[in-house]
Amino acid sequence: MIQEKEKNIKETQAYVDHVVAVRRVTKVTKGGKRFRIAAFVVTGDKNGNIGIGLGHSKEAAQAIAKATVRARKKMIAIPRRGRTIPYSVQGRHGASRVVIHPASHGTGNIAGGAARALCNAAGIEDVLIKRVGSSHSMNVAKATLNAFAKLRTADHLARLRGKSVKQMVKESE
Repeated sequence: MIQEKEKNIKETQAYVDHVVAVRRVTKVTKGGKRFRIAAFVVTGDKNGNIGIGLGHSKEAAQAIAKATVRARKKMIAIPRRGRTIPYSVQGRHGASRVVIHPASHGTGNIAGGAARALCNAAGIEDVLIKRVGSSHSMNVAKATLNAFAKLRTADHLARLRGKSVKQMVKESE
């Protein structure tokens, strides 16, 4: 029993959770207004895996817990090159568009709000992110996740083209 608890504690310590937004939402019914809390959470392991989740409950703590569980279930892997991403990429969700550029060592995480939280959770330390259009935090986070999902490793691209990574590098020179 004690070993199981220690194992669960170690698993939860491996993840980094960022609460991006907590909102009070209202449902108007015949009998009056019903208040609930909606929490939006970004989680990652600082090793290239990130996920986002939304949770609703009557209390904030329960909503955050639900959102965290959902974010951990929906994690995706992001290819990285050192402390940054391999190449520039764009993502889009709703009216939000995000442009992500790799940056040189020491530049830092030049991003705001939800995009910064996603980069911190993924362990990406040098990146430039520009948000265009809507600034709604959930749409920006989903656009950023969409852009990260478009990234591919050099091995994967070589396999798609039926070549080796060395052949691809020779062709680009």
